Amino acid sequence: MLKVDLNADMGESYGRWTLGDDAALLDIVTSANIACGFHAGDPDVMANTMRMAFNKNVGIGAHPGFPDLQGFGRRPMAMPADSLQNAIRYQLGAARAVAAAAGGELRHVKLHGALANMASRDGDLARICYEAVRDFDPKLVIMVLAATAMEEVVKDMGSDYAAEIFADRAYEDDATLVDRSQEGAVIHDAGAAAERMVKMVKQGAIISENGRKIPTRIDTICLHGDTPEAVGIGQSVRAALTGAGIEVCKL
Repeated sequence: MLKVDLNADMGESYGRWTLGDDAALLDIVTSANIACGFHAGDPDVMANTMRMAFNKNVGIGAHPGFPDLQGFGRRPMAMPADSLQNAIRYQLGAARAVAAAAGGELRHVKLHGALANMASRDGDLARICYEAVRDFDPKLVIMVLAATAMEEVVKDMGSDYAAEIFADRAYEDDATLVDRSQEGAVIHDAGAAAERMVKMVKQGAIISENGRKIPTRIDTICLHGDTPEAVGIGQSVRAALTGAGIEVCKL
């Protein structure tokens, strides 16, 4: 039987401002990528989100990004390698401490936003980031954008990894994501998202907007918690996968 993890980016509220419906998403997904305070989130939000994830038996992961609260981590930044690695270690350390206090453990790590998009195209940048993860804890599973430079790097490093595809994002022909500035980059139709996920998992391939099929390992599917339709998309994707005989289970 085919199996796949379903993950969501969450814990992205800040102080009195709420973003996304994490409680509802945690009833749908099997893994949670939780903001570490650099692109979004704060210590209280992180603690509450991790506590909910632990109580619902959802895998806890860190979602480190650029230090860019105002831009939500979606603006490209140029950082010296050592500073970037320190920033990643700092976020992982916070995530591990808060997860432990919630009764759980940190299981995986996934780069956020612009940092992830840049690393998907730049293997040298991906290696800088993943070496910081490996030095922090070589047992952490690294989520990578499937069939990109990220996957090539983790394979070369011998790191345990999960290849990820996106339910709510469109693809270029090189398996990278269509830039959010382009029309159609974000998929809002729950039915369309569900149909394409079943097709990709069954075919073992990413299908680009131009119809190109890119064979790949698929371990996990992502939902963006800040997408207004995230809960509906998640429900539709999970139901469609189960209906197609694909088991949805934690990494």
